Amino acid sequence: MATLNPVRRLARGGAAGICGAAVSAAAQFLLVLVVTRTFTAAEAGAFFTATALTLMAAGIARLDAGNGLVYFIARAKTFDYLGISGYIRAALVPCALAACAACWVLHPRLGPLAPALPVIVIGDVLLAATRGFGVMRPTLLLDGVMLPITQLLLTVAVAVADRPEWLPAAWGLPYLPLLALAALELRGRVPRTPYLPGTGRDLWRYTGFRAASGAIQAVFQRVDIVIVAVLAGPVEAAVYTAATRFKVVGQLASQGLAQAAQPRLVRALAAGDLAAARELYQVSTAWLVLLTWPLWLGYAAFSPWLLRLFGPGYDAAAPVALVLAATMMVATACGMVDVVLTAAGHTGAALGNLVAAVACTIVLDLALIPAYGATGAIAGWSGGVLVKNLLPLWQLHRRYGLRPFGHHSPRAVRGALA
Repeated sequence: MATLNPVRRLARGGAAGICGAAVSAAAQFLLVLVVTRTFTAAEAGAFFTATALTLMAAGIARLDAGNGLVYFIARAKTFDYLGISGYIRAALVPCALAACAACWVLHPRLGPLAPALPVIVIGDVLLAATRGFGVMRPTLLLDGVMLPITQLLLTVAVAVADRPEWLPAAWGLPYLPLLALAALELRGRVPRTPYLPGTGRDLWRYTGFRAASGAIQAVFQRVDIVIVAVLAGPVEAAVYTAATRFKVVGQLASQGLAQAAQPRLVRALAAGDLAAARELYQVSTAWLVLLTWPLWLGYAAFSPWLLRLFGPGYDAAAPVALVLAATMMVATACGMVDVVLTAAGHTGAALGNLVAAVACTIVLDLALIPAYGATGAIAGWSGGVLVKNLLPLWQLHRRYGLRPFGHHSPRAVRGALA
């Protein structure tokens, strides 16, 4: 019975995260649809490449400090959050400096999107800190609902005005209210405590490997779009972005559950409670399979018709959709292996796994994109995703005997296939 309460809390938090993921995924899909239907493929491809590069740079500059804060705030709960304000300051300063440096270096390529970099990074770190207190509402409302819907509405306004040069502003401006509201939410939760000696050292000793992992993860998520644009041109980048837009569904659903489960996994593994950790891991995997497999099966079956929504010529990317759907089903079946491995403290192993995944993606992309365009890019991405999930799956099983499937799994698979 001891593991039932954490699982019920995970279900509530995970359900909230998945609702936010559904809203965000729908809004992002509609945004891509508006851009591809309104502007030329070259204009759409240039915009998608710029946003991908911005998010990649932001992912590097945030140094994964948000997950570090979740880890330390969750652990500090038993000490009345003593020293938490010091951890937050120790996380924000390096991230802000890194974001400003990235803004200065990348300004020629990002143009109007460059000033959004520091805003994106600081807002993300503050929002992650709220999750350390075990609450999902700020992330759900701000990142899952407000941000994507505001971006969509502003993009529709730009499309009506037929001004493609305004697209960067429509996409970047909504990060300002997110930053302000996340700061207000966190201010109401953080007690005023003195700065404890060694706070910054402890935070970055844990987060150091994770900073490198977060940077590589940010590259892994979006490098394929940038490589397609460089090797095959903005038109092919627009086609590839449209065909792979559905992958955000699986990523956001996994992220929604992970954000709810991470603090509980940290506490369970820190206490040596493998039974609770196993239950959390297997329940979250069962939910991921149940919620996402029907979407991937449907996308594989109806992709030739769905891709036509983006405009003439986009349905040629149907093979991309098939590879994407199959790969995401395998990744979903592995569960949130990265989160479990990191919660167990194996940040070095997580970093090695990401390096292997990115190397696999880049090698395959460089070999296949010049000849096969978007199809070559999805093959490279698929290889990286399989490496990224199967390696930590083997490591968790070898070290802790943890596996993603349990007594919950047969019902989830049957429900998904039904």
